[in-house]
Amino acid sequence: MSIRKSTRRRWGRLLPAAAVVWLGAHALAQGPGGATASPVRYTEAREYAVRRALTLPGTVEARTQSLVASDIAGAVVELAAREGDVVGQGQPLARLRTTTLELRRDAAQAQLKEAQARLKLAERNLDRARELLEAKVISRQQYDDAFYESNAWQGRVEQLTADIARISDDIERSTIRAPFAGTVTAERTQVGEWLAVGDPVVELVSLGILEIRVEVPEQYFRNLNPGAKATVTFESLPGMNVTGQVSAIVPRADPAARTFPLKVRLENREGRIGVGMLAQVSFAAGESFRATVVPKDAVIRRGPEQFVYLMNGDNTVSLVKVETGEGVGAWVEVRGDVRAGQKVVTRGNERLFPGQKVTGQPQEYELP
Repeated sequence: MSIRKSTRRRWGRLLPAAAVVWLGAHALAQGPGGATASPVRYTEAREYAVRRALTLPGTVEARTQSLVASDIAGAVVELAAREGDVVGQGQPLARLRTTTLELRRDAAQAQLKEAQARLKLAERNLDRARELLEAKVISRQQYDDAFYESNAWQGRVEQLTADIARISDDIERSTIRAPFAGTVTAERTQVGEWLAVGDPVVELVSLGILEIRVEVPEQYFRNLNPGAKATVTFESLPGMNVTGQVSAIVPRADPAARTFPLKVRLENREGRIGVGMLAQVSFAAGESFRATVVPKDAVIRRGPEQFVYLMNGDNTVSLVKVETGEGVGAWVEVRGDVRAGQKVVTRGNERLFPGQKVTGQPQEYELP
Protein backbone atom coordinates (compact mmCIF):
# COMPACT_ATOMS: atom_id res chain seq x y z
CA MET A 1 0.00 0.00 0.00
CA SER A 2 1.35 3.40 -0.88
CA ILE A 3 1.90 6.20 1.63
CA ARG A 4 -0.59 8.42 -0.28
CA LYS A 5 -3.45 5.86 0.06
CA SER A 6 -2.74 5.35 3.78
CA THR A 7 -2.94 9.12 4.36
CA ARG A 8 -6.27 9.34 2.56
CA ARG A 9 -7.78 6.60 4.73
CA ARG A 10 -6.55 8.31 7.92
CA TRP A 11 -8.15 11.65 6.94
CA GLY A 12 -11.33 9.83 5.92
CA ARG A 13 -11.62 8.46 9.49
CA LEU A 14 -10.75 11.78 11.16
CA LEU A 15 -13.06 14.15 9.17
CA PRO A 16 -16.46 12.75 10.37
CA ALA A 17 -15.24 12.85 13.96
CA ALA A 18 -14.06 16.45 13.55
CA ALA A 19 -17.40 17.43 12.04
CA VAL A 20 -19.26 15.99 15.02
CA VAL A 21 -17.03 17.89 17.45
CA TRP A 22 -17.54 21.16 15.50
CA LEU A 23 -21.31 20.78 15.33
CA GLY A 24 -21.47 20.05 19.04
CA ALA A 25 -19.41 23.11 19.89
CA HIS A 26 -21.56 25.23 17.55
CA ALA A 27 -24.73 23.96 19.20
CA LEU A 28 -23.36 24.82 22.66
CA ALA A 29 -22.56 28.33 21.46
CA GLN A 30 -26.09 28.73 20.12
CA GLY A 31 -27.72 27.81 23.37
CA PRO A 32 -30.58 25.40 24.25
CA GLY A 33 -32.18 23.83 21.24
CA GLY A 34 -29.23 24.75 19.01
CA ALA A 35 -30.66 28.17 18.15
CA THR A 36 -29.27 31.64 18.75
CA ALA A 37 -31.32 34.20 20.67
CA SER A 38 -33.45 35.83 17.97
CA PRO A 39 -34.28 39.56 18.15
CA VAL A 40 -38.05 40.19 18.21
CA ARG A 41 -40.57 42.94 18.99
CA TYR A 42 -43.45 42.37 21.38
CA THR A 43 -46.40 44.01 23.05
CA GLU A 44 -48.83 42.99 25.78
CA ALA A 45 -52.21 41.43 25.11
CA ARG A 46 -55.03 43.58 26.44
CA GLU A 47 -58.60 43.35 27.53
CA TYR A 48 -60.89 45.54 25.48
CA ALA A 49 -64.59 46.20 24.96
CA VAL A 50 -65.43 44.69 21.56
CA ARG A 51 -68.67 44.82 19.59
CA ARG A 52 -69.86 41.92 17.52
CA ALA A 53 -69.62 42.57 13.78
CA LEU A 54 -72.53 42.33 11.39
CA THR A 55 -71.41 41.18 7.92
CA LEU A 56 -73.74 41.62 4.97
CA PRO A 57 -73.40 41.31 1.19
CA GLY A 58 -73.48 44.42 -0.94
CA THR A 59 -73.04 45.65 -4.49
CA VAL A 60 -70.65 48.35 -5.70
CA GLU A 61 -72.34 51.37 -7.26
CA ALA A 62 -70.95 54.52 -8.82
CA ARG A 63 -71.72 57.57 -6.72
CA THR A 64 -71.42 59.80 -9.80
CA GLN A 65 -72.54 58.52 -13.19
CA SER A 66 -74.06 60.14 -16.23
CA LEU A 67 -75.52 59.39 -19.62
CA VAL A 68 -73.78 62.26 -21.40
CA ALA A 69 -76.00 63.73 -24.13
CA SER A 70 -75.60 66.27 -26.92
CA ASP A 71 -76.71 69.85 -26.28
CA ILE A 72 -77.20 70.58 -29.97
CA ALA A 73 -78.12 68.74 -33.16
CA GLY A 74 -75.42 67.68 -35.58
CA ALA A 75 -73.53 64.88 -37.27
CA VAL A 76 -70.80 63.07 -35.36
CA VAL A 77 -67.41 63.52 -37.02
CA GLU A 78 -65.25 62.11 -34.21
CA LEU A 79 -65.75 59.88 -31.19
CA ALA A 80 -62.82 61.01 -29.05
CA ALA A 81 -63.41 58.68 -26.08
CA ARG A 82 -64.02 54.97 -26.43
CA GLU A 83 -65.38 52.36 -24.04
CA GLY A 84 -62.90 51.79 -21.23
CA ASP A 85 -61.09 55.12 -21.72
CA VAL A 86 -60.31 57.17 -18.61
CA VAL A 87 -61.05 60.85 -19.18
CA GLY A 88 -60.53 64.02 -17.17
CA GLN A 89 -63.11 66.68 -16.50
CA GLY A 90 -63.59 68.81 -19.64
CA GLN A 91 -61.86 66.32 -21.93
CA PRO A 92 -63.57 65.90 -25.37
CA LEU A 93 -65.83 62.88 -25.74
CA ALA A 94 -67.16 63.53 -29.25
CA ARG A 95 -67.20 66.26 -31.90
CA LEU A 96 -70.03 67.29 -34.24
CA ARG A 97 -69.70 68.87 -37.67
CA THR A 98 -69.54 72.67 -37.37
CA THR A 99 -69.23 73.76 -41.03
CA THR A 100 -72.76 75.21 -41.27
CA LEU A 101 -72.41 76.99 -37.94
CA GLU A 102 -69.10 78.53 -38.96
CA LEU A 103 -70.60 79.83 -42.22
CA ARG A 104 -73.52 81.38 -40.33
CA ARG A 105 -71.10 82.97 -37.88
CA ASP A 106 -68.97 84.42 -40.70
CA ALA A 107 -72.08 85.85 -42.38
CA ALA A 108 -73.28 87.39 -39.12
CA GLN A 109 -69.85 88.93 -38.51
CA ALA A 110 -69.93 90.53 -41.96
CA GLN A 111 -73.41 91.92 -41.29
CA LEU A 112 -72.20 93.22 -37.95
CA LYS A 113 -69.41 95.20 -39.61
CA GLU A 114 -71.94 96.79 -41.97
CA ALA A 115 -74.32 97.59 -39.12
CA GLN A 116 -71.51 99.14 -37.04
CA ALA A 117 -70.53 101.38 -39.98
CA ARG A 118 -74.14 102.49 -40.52
CA LEU A 119 -74.49 103.12 -36.79
CA LYS A 120 -71.49 105.48 -36.84
CA LEU A 121 -72.99 107.35 -39.80
CA ALA A 122 -76.38 107.56 -38.08
CA GLU A 123 -74.75 108.89 -34.88
CA ARG A 124 -72.93 111.63 -36.86
CA ASN A 125 -76.18 112.56 -38.65
CA LEU A 126 -77.94 112.75 -35.28
CA ASP A 127 -75.30 115.08 -33.87
CA ARG A 128 -75.64 117.32 -36.96
CA ALA A 129 -79.41 117.24 -36.74
CA ARG A 130 -79.26 118.28 -33.09
CA GLU A 131 -77.16 121.33 -34.00
CA LEU A 132 -79.46 122.26 -36.89
CA LEU A 133 -82.54 121.85 -34.69
CA GLU A 134 -81.06 124.23 -32.13
CA ALA A 135 -80.33 126.68 -34.94
CA LYS A 136 -83.93 126.20 -36.15
CA VAL A 137 -82.71 125.14 -39.60
CA ILE A 138 -84.60 121.81 -39.62
CA SER A 139 -87.91 120.74 -38.18
CA ARG A 140 -88.50 118.55 -35.15
CA GLN A 141 -89.69 115.77 -37.45
CA GLN A 142 -86.37 115.72 -39.30
CA TYR A 143 -84.49 115.49 -35.98
CA ASP A 144 -86.71 112.62 -34.83
CA ASP A 145 -86.03 110.75 -38.06
CA ALA A 146 -82.28 111.00 -37.41
CA PHE A 147 -82.78 109.93 -33.79
CA TYR A 148 -84.80 106.79 -34.67
CA GLU A 149 -82.39 105.90 -37.45
CA SER A 150 -79.51 105.88 -34.95
CA ASN A 151 -81.50 103.76 -32.46
CA ALA A 152 -82.45 101.28 -35.16
CA TRP A 153 -78.85 100.66 -36.15
CA GLN A 154 -77.86 100.38 -32.47
CA GLY A 155 -80.44 97.64 -32.07
CA ARG A 156 -79.22 95.91 -35.20
CA VAL A 157 -75.64 95.87 -33.86
CA GLU A 158 -76.79 94.40 -30.55
CA GLN A 159 -78.90 91.74 -32.30
CA LEU A 160 -76.04 90.63 -34.54
CA THR A 161 -73.62 90.60 -31.58
CA ALA A 162 -76.01 88.29 -29.72
CA ASP A 163 -76.44 86.06 -32.79
CA ILE A 164 -72.67 85.69 -33.13
CA ALA A 165 -72.35 84.83 -29.43
CA ARG A 166 -75.08 82.19 -29.74
CA ILE A 167 -73.54 80.65 -32.87
CA SER A 168 -70.10 80.66 -31.23
CA ASP A 169 -71.62 78.90 -28.20
CA ASP A 170 -73.16 76.28 -30.49
CA ILE A 171 -69.76 75.73 -32.10
CA GLU A 172 -68.17 75.32 -28.67
CA ARG A 173 -70.91 72.87 -27.60
CA SER A 174 -70.34 70.87 -30.78
CA THR A 175 -67.39 69.45 -28.85
CA ILE A 176 -69.11 67.33 -26.20
CA ARG A 177 -66.95 67.25 -23.08
CA ALA A 178 -66.82 65.11 -19.94
CA PRO A 179 -68.77 66.79 -17.11
CA PHE A 180 -66.50 65.07 -14.56
CA ALA A 181 -63.44 62.84 -14.44
CA GLY A 182 -64.32 59.20 -14.96
CA THR A 183 -64.33 56.13 -17.18
CA VAL A 184 -66.38 55.60 -20.33
CA THR A 185 -68.45 52.45 -19.77
CA ALA A 186 -70.48 52.45 -23.00
CA GLU A 187 -70.53 54.15 -26.41
CA ARG A 188 -74.01 55.31 -27.43
CA THR A 189 -73.21 56.80 -30.86
CA GLN A 190 -70.79 56.37 -33.75
CA VAL A 191 -69.07 58.54 -36.34
CA GLY A 192 -71.54 59.57 -39.07
CA GLU A 193 -74.65 59.38 -36.87
CA TRP A 194 -76.97 62.37 -36.65
CA LEU A 195 -77.65 63.48 -33.09
CA ALA A 196 -80.70 65.43 -32.09
CA VAL A 197 -80.73 67.61 -28.99
CA GLY A 198 -80.61 65.29 -25.97
CA ASP A 199 -79.43 62.18 -27.82
CA PRO A 200 -76.93 60.09 -25.76
CA VAL A 201 -73.22 60.06 -26.62
CA VAL A 202 -71.49 57.92 -23.95
CA GLU A 203 -72.10 56.52 -20.48
CA LEU A 204 -69.61 57.88 -17.96
CA VAL A 205 -68.94 56.80 -14.37
CA SER A 206 -66.60 58.24 -11.76
CA LEU A 207 -64.58 55.56 -9.97
CA GLY A 208 -62.79 57.81 -7.50
CA ILE A 209 -65.57 57.62 -4.89
CA LEU A 210 -67.82 54.55 -4.85
CA GLU A 211 -70.75 53.37 -2.77
CA ILE A 212 -71.70 49.90 -1.58
CA ARG A 213 -75.43 49.31 -1.43
CA VAL A 214 -76.35 46.97 1.42
CA GLU A 215 -79.75 45.68 2.48
CA VAL A 216 -79.85 45.76 6.30
CA PRO A 217 -82.31 43.49 8.19
CA GLU A 218 -84.90 45.34 10.20
CA GLN A 219 -83.56 44.21 13.61
CA TYR A 220 -80.23 45.97 12.99
CA PHE A 221 -81.66 49.22 11.63
CA ARG A 222 -81.49 51.07 14.96
CA ASN A 223 -77.84 50.06 15.51
CA LEU A 224 -76.44 51.79 12.41
CA ASN A 225 -75.94 55.52 11.99
CA PRO A 226 -74.52 57.76 9.25
CA GLY A 227 -70.79 58.19 9.72
CA ALA A 228 -70.25 54.71 11.20
CA LYS A 229 -67.14 52.87 10.01
CA ALA A 230 -67.35 49.72 7.93
CA THR A 231 -64.81 47.21 6.61
CA VAL A 232 -65.31 46.12 3.01
CA THR A 233 -63.80 43.04 1.36
CA PHE A 234 -64.21 41.67 -2.14
CA GLU A 235 -64.24 38.03 -3.23
CA SER A 236 -62.65 38.99 -6.56
CA LEU A 237 -59.88 40.98 -4.79
CA PRO A 238 -58.49 38.61 -2.14
CA GLY A 239 -56.46 40.23 0.61
CA MET A 240 -57.86 43.69 -0.07
CA ASN A 241 -59.59 45.36 2.90
CA VAL A 242 -61.04 48.85 2.50
CA THR A 243 -62.41 51.05 5.26
CA GLY A 244 -65.63 52.82 4.34
CA GLN A 245 -68.16 55.05 6.03
CA VAL A 246 -71.94 54.84 6.17
CA SER A 247 -73.06 57.76 3.99
CA ALA A 248 -76.83 57.21 3.93
CA ILE A 249 -79.55 55.08 5.49
CA VAL A 250 -82.83 55.05 3.60
CA PRO A 251 -85.61 54.85 6.23
CA ARG A 252 -88.00 52.94 3.98
CA ALA A 253 -88.01 49.15 4.12
CA ASP A 254 -88.61 46.71 1.34
CA PRO A 255 -92.10 45.45 2.26
CA ALA A 256 -91.29 41.90 1.15
CA ALA A 257 -87.79 41.43 2.61
CA ARG A 258 -88.09 43.85 5.55
CA THR A 259 -84.66 45.29 4.83
CA PHE A 260 -83.51 48.88 4.72
CA PRO A 261 -81.15 50.16 1.99
CA LEU A 262 -77.86 51.47 3.36
CA LYS A 263 -74.94 53.01 1.46
CA VAL A 264 -71.28 52.83 2.44
CA ARG A 265 -68.97 55.34 0.77
CA LEU A 266 -65.34 54.40 0.10
CA GLU A 267 -62.38 55.73 -1.84
CA ASN A 268 -61.06 53.82 -4.83
CA ARG A 269 -57.57 55.32 -4.96
CA GLU A 270 -55.99 52.50 -6.98
CA GLY A 271 -58.98 52.12 -9.29
CA ARG A 272 -59.12 48.34 -8.70
CA ILE A 273 -62.74 48.28 -7.55
CA GLY A 274 -65.27 48.08 -10.37
CA VAL A 275 -68.93 49.04 -10.45
CA GLY A 276 -71.14 45.98 -9.96
CA MET A 277 -68.62 43.98 -7.88
CA LEU A 278 -69.95 41.90 -5.01
CA ALA A 279 -68.69 42.98 -1.59
CA GLN A 280 -68.86 41.85 2.03
CA VAL A 281 -69.46 44.74 4.42
CA SER A 282 -68.82 44.39 8.16
CA PHE A 283 -70.28 46.78 10.75
CA ALA A 284 -69.89 46.94 14.51
CA ALA A 285 -73.59 46.52 15.17
CA GLY A 286 -73.94 44.05 18.05
CA GLU A 287 -73.69 44.30 21.81
CA SER A 288 -70.26 45.03 23.30
CA PHE A 289 -68.36 42.49 25.43
CA ARG A 290 -64.95 42.23 27.10
CA ALA A 291 -62.37 40.25 25.12
CA THR A 292 -58.63 39.63 24.93
CA VAL A 293 -57.11 41.42 21.95
CA VAL A 294 -53.64 41.30 20.37
CA PRO A 295 -52.14 43.19 17.44
CA LYS A 296 -52.99 41.61 14.09
CA ASP A 297 -49.23 41.39 13.45
CA ALA A 298 -48.98 38.83 16.27
CA VAL A 299 -51.23 36.30 14.53
CA ILE A 300 -49.48 33.68 12.38
CA ARG A 301 -51.50 31.67 9.88
CA ARG A 302 -50.40 28.17 8.95
CA GLY A 303 -52.98 26.70 6.66
CA PRO A 304 -56.41 26.87 8.29
CA GLU A 305 -54.93 27.30 11.80
CA GLN A 306 -53.80 30.44 13.61
CA PHE A 307 -51.18 30.89 16.32
CA VAL A 308 -49.39 33.50 18.42
CA TYR A 309 -46.01 33.32 20.12
CA LEU A 310 -45.93 34.18 23.83
CA MET A 311 -42.74 35.38 25.52
CA ASN A 312 -41.92 33.45 28.70
CA GLY A 313 -40.09 34.70 31.77
CA ASP A 314 -36.90 32.84 30.76
CA ASN A 315 -36.81 34.67 27.39
CA THR A 316 -38.08 31.66 25.47
CA VAL A 317 -41.26 31.56 23.39
CA SER A 318 -44.28 29.29 23.40
CA LEU A 319 -46.56 28.68 20.41
CA VAL A 320 -50.26 28.99 21.31
CA LYS A 321 -53.13 28.11 19.02
CA VAL A 322 -55.88 30.75 18.87
CA GLU A 323 -59.08 31.63 17.09
CA THR A 324 -59.57 35.20 15.92
CA GLY A 325 -62.77 37.14 16.25
CA GLU A 326 -63.72 40.78 15.83
CA GLY A 327 -61.21 43.31 14.55
CA VAL A 328 -60.51 46.50 16.50
CA GLY A 329 -58.36 48.73 14.29
CA ALA A 330 -54.84 47.25 14.29
CA TRP A 331 -55.93 44.74 16.96
CA VAL A 332 -58.02 41.59 16.82
CA GLU A 333 -59.92 39.51 19.34
CA VAL A 334 -58.30 36.15 20.13
CA ARG A 335 -59.80 33.15 21.85
CA GLY A 336 -57.41 30.59 23.34
CA ASP A 337 -54.78 30.31 26.05
CA VAL A 338 -53.82 34.00 25.90
CA ARG A 339 -54.48 36.40 28.76
CA ALA A 340 -54.31 40.16 29.09
CA GLY A 341 -50.85 41.26 30.20
CA GLN A 342 -48.97 38.41 28.50
CA LYS A 343 -46.30 39.42 26.01
CA VAL A 344 -47.02 38.44 22.40
CA VAL A 345 -44.41 38.59 19.65
CA THR A 346 -45.36 41.02 16.87
CA ARG A 347 -42.18 41.18 14.76
CA GLY A 348 -39.85 38.33 13.88
CA ASN A 349 -42.45 35.72 14.78
CA GLU A 350 -42.43 34.07 11.32
CA ARG A 351 -38.97 32.56 11.84
CA LEU A 352 -39.39 31.33 15.44
CA PHE A 353 -39.91 27.82 16.79
CA PRO A 354 -41.26 26.79 20.22
CA GLY A 355 -38.69 27.00 23.04
CA GLN A 356 -36.35 29.29 21.13
CA LYS A 357 -34.42 31.97 23.02
CA VAL A 358 -35.28 35.56 22.07
CA THR A 359 -34.24 39.07 22.92
CA GLY A 360 -37.25 41.36 22.79
CA GLN A 361 -37.94 45.05 22.47
CA PRO A 362 -41.40 46.50 23.19
CA GLN A 363 -43.51 47.83 20.34
CA GLU A 364 -46.47 50.20 20.82
CA TYR A 365 -49.83 49.71 19.10
CA GLU A 366 -52.60 52.26 19.51
CA LEU A 367 -56.05 51.01 20.41
CA PRO A 368 -59.05 52.86 18.90
